[in-house]
Amino acid sequence: MSDTPADLKYSPSHEWVRLEENGSITVGITDFAQDALGDIVFVELPEVNMRLEVGEEAGVVESVKAASDTYAPVAGVVVEVNAILEEEPERVNQKPYADGWFYRLEPHDISDLEDLIDAETYLGLCKEEAP
Repeated sequence: MSDTPADLKYSPSHEWVRLEENGSITVGITDFAQDALGDIVFVELPEVNMRLEVGEEAGVVESVKAASDTYAPVAGVVVEVNAILEEEPERVNQKPYADGWFYRLEPHDISDLEDLIDAETYLGLCKEEAP
């Protein structure tokens, strides 16, 4: 099964979330999601200063197989985007939890993290979805 770090939180729509030391939240798509999409050729990221609500569309990932929307796993204001992905979208395939992150946001309410799932629960969800 895919690489699923235990120290992250996950959404059922296959985004991962990492709480940073400064209180911001880094968001990307999971290894399971990038593997299911195949070779990623384009990533559309949200704009800096954009306000996102939980579940709101935050961008698009396009691969040679399909295009898929990404969603905000927590509410907040986007404070940074991973601009490298504009030129090198394949980083999402190579290192989804490192160089392949999508954006960082300042959360409206840190308790939104409590609504996300842990790695074990996420892996169970992936097993149900696997062909």
